[in-house]
Amino acid sequence: MVPAGTADSMRITVAALRARAVNVPLRRPLATGGGTVAAAPLALIDLDTDAGVTGHSYVVCYTQAALKPTAELIANLGATLAGDALAPFDIERKLHGRLRLAGPQGLTGAAASGIDMAAWDALAKACGLPLARLLGGAPRPVPAYNSCGLGLIGAERAAPEARELADPGFGAIKVRLGYPDLATDLAVLKAVRGAVGDGVILMTDYNQCLSVPEAVNRVSALDGEGVAWIEEPTTAYDYDGHARIAAAARTPVQLGENWWGPHDMAKALAAGACDLAMPDAGRIGGVSGWLRAAALAEARGMPMSSHLYPEISAHLLAVTPTCHWLEYMDWAEPVLERPLRVDRGMAYASELPGSGIEWNEKAIEKLKANA
Repeated sequence: MVPAGTADSMRITVAALRARAVNVPLRRPLATGGGTVAAAPLALIDLDTDAGVTGHSYVVCYTQAALKPTAELIANLGATLAGDALAPFDIERKLHGRLRLAGPQGLTGAAASGIDMAAWDALAKACGLPLARLLGGAPRPVPAYNSCGLGLIGAERAAPEARELADPGFGAIKVRLGYPDLATDLAVLKAVRGAVGDGVILMTDYNQCLSVPEAVNRVSALDGEGVAWIEEPTTAYDYDGHARIAAAARTPVQLGENWWGPHDMAKALAAGACDLAMPDAGRIGGVSGWLRAAALAEARGMPMSSHLYPEISAHLLAVTPTCHWLEYMDWAEPVLERPLRVDRGMAYASELPGSGIEWNEKAIEKLKANA
């Protein structure tokens, strides 16, 4: 550990900004309205400093086709940061300037977010502080829901899987919907509710698969099912469409995992597209973007949850004024030395310096062959 007080003199060593591609098979392949996810393509980022501290983060690339290009882009951006001070906001500003013509979304947005998270991890380590403390808060228990299953598997299979997800002590789980007809959506919900009882909170997610008129029809039917929220019922960037859906539903509409930066969030909120916010650290702009998103949510009194990235999200939610739920996903656990601790439905951010992300190098070597 570098003694506290030396962080202001740290410099990024560009030669050590590295990204490795791994493909992590999921314990439960996830069928959604947007397609089936059988493995998590992850770009693992290492940001070295001349003080001997290395910041770690990862980016979820979603598709195999985007994995290696994302890792290569991250590595190539190392030359842009050569010799720069370890100042995450300054690094963010520089990257946005260099990537302006390419745009802030897609591979460029993911790469910038991943580098930002690694820079904040390195800075927290250099200061000898958990990330939440560096941001002015403290690691604390955050409510978590289990999102590691319940894809589009039908009512018969959904019931036992729901019990498996709730059994470790989770008080909330997520159910993917978007079956060919509303009747099947409702049958699955009833099967899950019957399996876990009334004491478990159910979130639902359509993964953008409905037209606006069909979404209006289905959310009205779901209003009587007692679910906590209805997530992304239509195309993520159709803010006007989401506003029509939200106006027709009594159940809160959740949106945000596909916001590329706080500006997308601001547009969605201005349109009245959602009742709840769920930024994704790998798309909103890493830690820097999350802090701005949290300010937007606080200004509206809007509950804010996380999407993916549970290890760093536990720290970010701890300093989010309108903290709501952490989405627990185990996608990165096989490559981590110490996965996020979740106990009885509460997530506990690491108390170690940084975000808590450290690599399991033996597992990485095996999984690199799949990338």
